Amino acid sequence: MRPDDVTFVSVLIACASLASLEEGRQVHALVTKHGFDSHLSVSNNLITMHSKCGGIVDSEQVFGQISHPDLISWNTIIAAFAQHGLYDKARSYFDQMVTVSVQPDGITFLSLLSACCRTGKVDECMNLFSLMVHSYGIPPRSEHYACLVDVMSRAGQLLRACKIIHEMPFKADSSIWGAVLAACSVHLNVKLGELAATKILNLDPNNSGAYVMMSNIYAASGKWKDVHRIRVLMKEQGVKKQSGNSWLQIGNKVHYFFGGDPSHPNINDIHVALRRMALHMKVKSDYEEFFL
Repeated sequence: MRPDDVTFVSVLIACASLASLEEGRQVHALVTKHGFDSHLSVSNNLITMHSKCGGIVDSEQVFGQISHPDLISWNTIIAAFAQHGLYDKARSYFDQMVTVSVQPDGITFLSLLSACCRTGKVDECMNLFSLMVHSYGIPPRSEHYACLVDVMSRAGQLLRACKIIHEMPFKADSSIWGAVLAACSVHLNVKLGELAATKILNLDPNNSGAYVMMSNIYAASGKWKDVHRIRVLMKEQGVKKQSGNSWLQIGNKVHYFFGGDPSHPNINDIHVALRRMALHMKVKSDYEEFFL
């Protein structure tokens, strides 16, 4: 049976979700073979697939082949560059989008705001938020406010971030308070960290991350009694710490890694490679410090 555009969109979504670059490239070849490379929805999903698989250059090439990109196409390429932390490229495509009279929406600005977060552009983030609300009349959602809080928190402007939270037209969710808590861990703000952790646990009592983050803040501040109290509280509440995990595909094999699990058959080689990388980074840092 001959595949249609829906077939390719479905398979491309699967490849993007799994970050399966090799399979995604094979599907791209089939898209071209069956003549769907000019189909708008297929092209939009090709952009996403290549971006999520690390091929941002391929994403840009696919976008360049679209003769009449629609709002979804523009949003997709802007989101692709935003996900890679390339704010200048994302902003460049936003400017092109406006030039050709395509009206941006909330998703467009969400991508731009998230790109600002990744690059720490606090003032630019505020300017974009103002542009969205006052120039385009787009009502901000929780996700837009989360970007503002996140970028300010990362920059250490915690009081300013809290002011934004209090001025929001709705209650902050756990993702917004999570951004504050993460920043408190970096900047060792115990008092505000306790507030953020309390807010998160009120919304999600089984959030192990809030307990762990607060425990780390106490430990870094030398408050060992509070560290013990948090661990006892976790045990009483039946909350279990979730181990971090990741995976990597090499050829046709997928390698899984779990936090604290040394059972991978190549673990010794991995540790040697990591130590070598750390040494190279230290040498480079010492060289730059000496000569610069």
